[in-house]
Amino acid sequence: MATLNEWIAGSRPRTLPVAVAPVAAGTGAAYALGDGNPAYALLALLVSLLLQIGVNFANDYSDGIRGTDDTRVGPIRLVGQGLAAPSSVKFAAFTCFAAAGLCGLALVALSGTWWLLLAGALAIVAAWKYTGGEHPYGYLGLGEVFVFVFFGLVATLGTTYTQAGSVDLSAVAAAVGVGAIACAILVVNNLRDIPGDTVSGKRTLAVRIGDAATRKLFTSMFFVALVAVVVSGIHRPWSLVALAGLAPAAQSARTVAAGATGRDLIPPLARTGTTILLYGVLFGVGLFLDHRLG
Repeated sequence: MATLNEWIAGSRPRTLPVAVAPVAAGTGAAYALGDGNPAYALLALLVSLLLQIGVNFANDYSDGIRGTDDTRVGPIRLVGQGLAAPSSVKFAAFTCFAAAGLCGLALVALSGTWWLLLAGALAIVAAWKYTGGEHPYGYLGLGEVFVFVFFGLVATLGTTYTQAGSVDLSAVAAAVGVGAIACAILVVNNLRDIPGDTVSGKRTLAVRIGDAATRKLFTSMFFVALVAVVVSGIHRPWSLVALAGLAPAAQSARTVAAGATGRDLIPPLARTGTTILLYGVLFGVGLFLDHRLG
């Protein structure tokens, strides 16, 4: 039976910046539109965090029962390492999804954005179907697409819309930038796992396009994030402070481009997590400052 510390490690807390960044950026965009709401932002953050933890447990369960995690390098795998019963990990995943759904319901009820219930329901389905079900899209090389859509566009723009009732160019730019870095996290994670995924039959995008192209894709995601800041800066100059959030990306890109493999890819993975947190928070702060000082 897994200990509390093992359950916490199994929730993969280092991935939580992916959940914080879009809410921070989206809330800043709402303030830039003149209608930020801290209470709604908190609810959006709870939804995002619970979905991220839920998808981590769901991936642990689904990959574990398929045997995909048997030879993987990285954080604790509760099922793959035999630390917890698969049924317990699955229950934890669906408990998180249910809690996220309740927080989301409260958010759309308070903000009157009922149509976003559909987006929330699709996000939960996507979280489970990444590695769960008969035809998981994560095994088909579509993981990056769904990460960009749900942890970039939906999470950021949904946060903005529930507070401000509209979005603008800067909100879209922030969503694209956050989504691109979220994709970079998955790209480098899957680059690390190419050997094991190839053996287990998990056809991630990294497996499909190969080592060299995956390394180039990783770097290109940071370029997309940089362009997004510049585009926003034309409209709202203070948002250019988000460029500072990309600083840790330089070392990550160098390490990956130099051909690091296996455990040597864990530091750039961690730095990319730091990058998305800094980028999302600074983007949000910059948009807030543009509203206050612009």
